[in-house]
Amino acid sequence: METEQHTQTSSNQAGTSEANGSSRVSTVKKLLFRQMLVGVSDGRFFLGTFYCIDKQGNIILQDAVEYRNTRHSSPSPMEQRCLGLILIPFSCRKSCHVDCSIEEQLALLSLKE
Repeated sequence: METEQHTQTSSNQAGTSEANGSSRVSTVKKLLFRQMLVGVSDGRFFLGTFYCIDKQGNIILQDAVEYRNTRHSSPSPMEQRCLGLILIPFSCRKSCHVDCSIEEQLALLSLKE
């Protein structure tokens, strides 16, 4: 009898986890092909179109442009170069901003749980 209760509890938790996962997937799908600005640990920023994210949290941007601070004197404080399609590892990512409405930004905050 205890085994049956444990099995039912486990299956209920799995169902909740699957429902939670599918809601996260649908939220991320809404962000596809939007402009995204990603900051990495070495101080660079990448601006591009959000193309995909994997289970590990690695992000792929297409039509990406890299921005970095220039240490030498130049007319512009930021230097840029076009990169195309890039993968940004989760371990390097420090910040991530998506061009979307305030309601969508609030919905994204719930993904951090």
